[in-house]
Amino acid sequence: MNKKELVAAVAQKKGISLKEAEVALDGVLESITEALHREESVTLIGFGSFSVKKRAARTGYNPSVKEKVLIPAKRVVRFKAGAKLEIDKK
Repeated sequence: MNKKELVAAVAQKKGISLKEAEVALDGVLESITEALHREESVTLIGFGSFSVKKRAARTGYNPSVKEKVLIPAKRVVRFKAGAKLEIDKK
């Protein structure tokens, strides 16, 4: 499902226009992004939580030239699924 399909699904489920659904989805995504840039976690009870994790620098291997390369430290987004997203649970 891409963004256009998600907007259409939200509009249909909630009985709102496509434009209203798109504005709402954009607002949610912008708010989550801004919180993560501030290194705050975002928890949506039952759905899951987004957080920022710091990944340390490490040494990797480039197989095409067969030499070691330094992979710099960086921050990455982590998502942990909530109980309602457990697909295999019956």
